Amino acid sequence: MAGSVAATTAMRDEVGLYPQGAAFIDGACVPIEEARIPILDWGFVRSDCTYDVVHVWHGRFFRLDHHLDRFEQSVAAMYLKNPYTRAQVVDILMRLVRLTGLREAYVEVLVTRGMPKQATRDPRLCENRFYAFVVPFIWIATDEMRARGIHLHVSDVVRIPPQSLNPAIKNFHWADMTKGLMQAYERGCDMPVLLDLAGGIAEGPGFNVFAVKDGTVTTPAGTCLLGISRQTALDLLQEQNVKTVIGPISPAELRAADEVFITSTAGGILPVTRIDHQPVGDGEFGPVSTRLKTVYWQRHDQGWDCTPIDYD
Repeated sequence: MAGSVAATTAMRDEVGLYPQGAAFIDGACVPIEEARIPILDWGFVRSDCTYDVVHVWHGRFFRLDHHLDRFEQSVAAMYLKNPYTRAQVVDILMRLVRLTGLREAYVEVLVTRGMPKQATRDPRLCENRFYAFVVPFIWIATDEMRARGIHLHVSDVVRIPPQSLNPAIKNFHWADMTKGLMQAYERGCDMPVLLDLAGGIAEGPGFNVFAVKDGTVTTPAGTCLLGISRQTALDLLQEQNVKTVIGPISPAELRAADEVFITSTAGGILPVTRIDHQPVGDGEFGPVSTRLKTVYWQRHDQGWDCTPIDYD
């Protein structure tokens, strides 16, 4: 009993200890500013890793199991092995959030190939490593962007095709995304959406794209991540009896849509009001995306598919 009381006291004492963020490195929790990875880790030198991001809102993880399911699938698909069980990962994340004391947070988990044994290039001989960190919630769009709607640029950059890398696996191969971002900035837009090999809409840096036309909502498949926020939007649209289609969208169809919105763990449902400086529809938030955005955040407030964090 005395041990239990001491453990509870220790938990309470550590809440908010690292308000700027906390990380799990080499089996220990440290302040985010002290987090370091070895320079020879292939996750750094080769982008040989996978990751996932979940957010905390009002002191609760949103759809945590969905994110961990996808994370485990990505780890296996990359021929990696997480040294920690799912239960251990959840415990680590809970403690990291407690250490920050944050009620709204951005939470990332990673498994890297790790460091190779000396004088070998065989990835099978690397010891895979698990990392995690929690920082204050990061929005994919600024306050201004969220208030006026996203200004999207349809990039001519082609996203890495599925023939090279399965887009369902979250990865750090972002050279194409960064190129698209720089082009969008040069054109005075907020963010880009990249194309697939067939010239259709693929995805953007950290988000999926949806188009609404004559009451039907379409989102691409193929060259895009199967986002958890994307699936959440599809789930909520189904509840509202809105017809949805998972299929190709051409740039012309995107520009001609009545409404366009994007989905992201780092922002939820975000209406798009301009594409390459031309208004989408009447240039205002449309009824489908407005209703969906409202319901999305209502579900957070209601605790739908949420995992509460014990700060006490």
